[in-house]
Amino acid sequence: MSSEILTPVLPESVADATVVAWSKKPGDAVKQDEVLVEIETDKVVLEVPAPADGVLIEIVQDAGATVTSSQLLGRMEVGAVAAAPAPQVATAQAEAPAVPAADPQTAPAARKLMAENNLSASDVEGSGKQGRILKEDVQAAVAAKPAAAPAPEASAAPAPAPTVVVAASGSRMEQRVPMTRLRARIAERLMYAKSSTAMLTTFNEVDMKPLMDMRNEYKDVFEKKHKAKLGLMSLFVKAAAVALQRFPEINASIDGNDIVYHGYCDIGIAVSSDRGLVVPILRNVENMGLAGIESGIAGYAAKAREGKLDMNDLSGGTFTITNGGVFGSLLSTPILNPPQSAILGMHSIQKRPVVVNDQIVIRPMMYVALSYDHRIVDGQGAVTFLKTIKELVENPVRLILEV
Repeated sequence: MSSEILTPVLPESVADATVVAWSKKPGDAVKQDEVLVEIETDKVVLEVPAPADGVLIEIVQDAGATVTSSQLLGRMEVGAVAAAPAPQVATAQAEAPAVPAADPQTAPAARKLMAENNLSASDVEGSGKQGRILKEDVQAAVAAKPAAAPAPEASAAPAPAPTVVVAASGSRMEQRVPMTRLRARIAERLMYAKSSTAMLTTFNEVDMKPLMDMRNEYKDVFEKKHKAKLGLMSLFVKAAAVALQRFPEINASIDGNDIVYHGYCDIGIAVSSDRGLVVPILRNVENMGLAGIESGIAGYAAKAREGKLDMNDLSGGTFTITNGGVFGSLLSTPILNPPQSAILGMHSIQKRPVVVNDQIVIRPMMYVALSYDHRIVDGQGAVTFLKTIKELVENPVRLILEV
């Protein structure tokens, strides 16, 4: 029985997607739930699995094709058994430099790029989970490859399509690669935010000692009870949810000539992944405790590392928090994530001399920044909102008691 392989249903905000690579070719046997093809949108890479055991019989959309929701990608014969390869075919395959399609430690897009550049798995150092080879790892290996003298026949070989490396002189090299859809979408949204919003940033600083003291005192018993580590991010997320309910304009968005006030706090947490910055959404944070927030953040971080985030994880959001402090940033002006009206930026914790009760003391301090859309948020509201977060974090008892 023939079965169609279709593009996953894309949300309304995603018009189309690009076929990255097939992990099988026509005639190959496939197992149920085995990844057949990767589809890249401007947010995530989606893996399309086999619906049942059988044989892939046709590829309709090759790598690089632009596809829409539910579009036909290929066909497979359910229950069929692949024919045994002829000896000469096996020999040809043995001579090919591509990594075997069934290798679970190599992403399909990476396998395609390795084949185009005559690289094997031993030539590439994987940076993914458990050493999984990613497309970026192959690109790095390709960039280093020209340092060696090319074989005489290399000039006759066709040029690799996605990656061009130019050796200028000595060790000076240039590498040209196409933007991924995610990077192109990030660039587009950042430019849109800068050109279409009246963005302004206000700053404050937070004395982290009370929060850090509470965390150090209760982190072990918290982890034992809730099976989740107690971090600082969850406390900022909870503080943001409390403050958002007090300042509804910060939790609102502009739609045409209307202002939409959201009666829920769906907070996006900026997470770094192999493909770039992604912002999964914690939903209804106003109803969540610290344990639920910690579990949600940890789950999204793991999915981001493994490339398992889906559309639902990244869609929506009424407010965003980004923490440049994990990379050492002391101060920054975060850019809005439209149509949201504000974004909170956290930064590095540094010990600095401050005045407390007319005494100079050393305290762990963090600068915080709130970028906001001045079309909908007045300066007083933005400053007071950020001050509220400061007060909640500096007095975590008020945060827990929500007073």
